[in-house]
Amino acid sequence: MPALAEILAVLEHSYPSALAESWDAVGLVCGDPAEEVRRVLFCVDTVEETIAEAEEISAQLIVAHHPLLLRGVHGVPADTAKGALVHRMIRGGTALYCAHTNADSALPGVSDALAAAIGLEVDRPLDPHEPGARTGIGRIGHLSAAEPFEAFVRRVAAALPATVPGVLGAGDPQRPIRTVAVAGGAGDSYLAKAAAEGVDAYVTADLRHHPAGEHLANTRTVPALVGLTHWASEWPWCGQASALVDAAFGGTVDTHVSTRCTDPWTVRATRPAAVNQGAQ
Repeated sequence: MPALAEILAVLEHSYPSALAESWDAVGLVCGDPAEEVRRVLFCVDTVEETIAEAEEISAQLIVAHHPLLLRGVHGVPADTAKGALVHRMIRGGTALYCAHTNADSALPGVSDALAAAIGLEVDRPLDPHEPGARTGIGRIGHLSAAEPFEAFVRRVAAALPATVPGVLGAGDPQRPIRTVAVAGGAGDSYLAKAAAEGVDAYVTADLRHHPAGEHLANTRTVPALVGLTHWASEWPWCGQASALVDAAFGGTVDTHVSTRCTDPWTVRATRPAAVNQGAQ
């Protein structure tokens, strides 16, 4: 069985920490690099549900996308929410490694996994690190054949894990969609970039009311929008990262993609249809 350090070397090679944004916190959070690893759990969020899942399958390592300790802390006492999680992992012998914006920008990375899930052939980054680079935030790709926007929204919904909010579309339902930009995670800051690239649709998460509305009102030729929850947009990456470890260690490490939905939205309600006042 490989040591934790060997698995981390594979992940670091694929998701170099040098690609992370300056404000980010990536890498090993807790764990002994010399300890052997038999089983790994891949997830988006390090929360009570995914730690419990790691315990259930006896995983020695959790590989998460979102950092547990993104902002600086002076301690991790067990009577705080995140400190309690750290203590729980250490007591259980479970290491934690996080790959965040380095996984967003890597090739392949988070947006490549999202593009593959919805059936896109990737052409280039949406926002490359430098002109001509293959790494960067988001991806631009194309479908094998154009389809109406309403069918494309259904395609996206069918490709991703179900969430309570679901998938939303903004645009002409009959508009033909062929070229598509995607960005896993919160991506409304790239709306102008997607529009400048001339794509037919833009798929991302956490779209806010005013940026989305102003984007659509700007011109009739802007991309249609497909809005996802943050967790669903990044979940396909878990399978990508899992496959890297599988390929590197030839079955000597068991890999598991988390099945726990850690999207925070748990209830959805819509207003009932108006009662026909003329009915007797």
